[in-house]
Amino acid sequence: MRDSSDKTPVWKAIAQALRGDLAEGRYRAGDKLPTEAALAARFGVNRHTVRHGISALVGEGLVRTRRGAGAFVASTPADYPIGHRVRFHENLIAAGRRPEKRVLALDARAATAGEAQALRIQVGDPVCAYHGLSLADGQPVAVFESLFPTDRLPGIMAALSETSSVTQALRAAGIDDYTRASTRLTAVRATATQALVLEVAEGDPLLRSSGVNQCAQGRPVEYGRTWFAGDRITLTLDEM
Repeated sequence: MRDSSDKTPVWKAIAQALRGDLAEGRYRAGDKLPTEAALAARFGVNRHTVRHGISALVGEGLVRTRRGAGAFVASTPADYPIGHRVRFHENLIAAGRRPEKRVLALDARAATAGEAQALRIQVGDPVCAYHGLSLADGQPVAVFESLFPTDRLPGIMAALSETSSVTQALRAAGIDDYTRASTRLTAVRATATQALVLEVAEGDPLLRSSGVNQCAQGRPVEYGRTWFAGDRITLTLDEM
């Protein structure tokens, strides 16, 4: 007869069951696990016991929890080089990830003082503002805003309306090649709206990259600001 004290604790059994789900591919990297309430109903236990089992998976690095968002299957951060050439699709493909961009908004407005300085135009000059979401393997990794001087890039608004690729849009506007002129990296915390789009919790750490891209003649063609989810992207600095 087996002593009852030798029985596997229920929370360990739950952790083992979830490990099996991960091993079978029921959940992929980045997927959200069922809620504590749903798991409690599945295993016939209380939420505290479920939480104990999930904590074991967190300790093993299999699962990550985000305050107010739930538990997610851990994914390895994608390497994203910041250097002389910054190309979203090429960078993620090189890291073995599937890149995707979604246009959130596209509008024309007047340049602010800081934007005008970065683009070397006058305050109030027209710019095309491209707001978007970058994804890797279907998981949001960054939100961004790119600004283009419309007087310098005729047709840029129409080009961006047809493609999410900045490289293709610039080519349509007459820029065959461009390189990074400057980059500034800052650690910030996610605002409520950024958290919603990136599927993180408000206040979670983000890496903000501000940069200027220039054409072969040295004229700025893009001023971009990107907010990367801190646990999904590893920024690496290439030699300029």
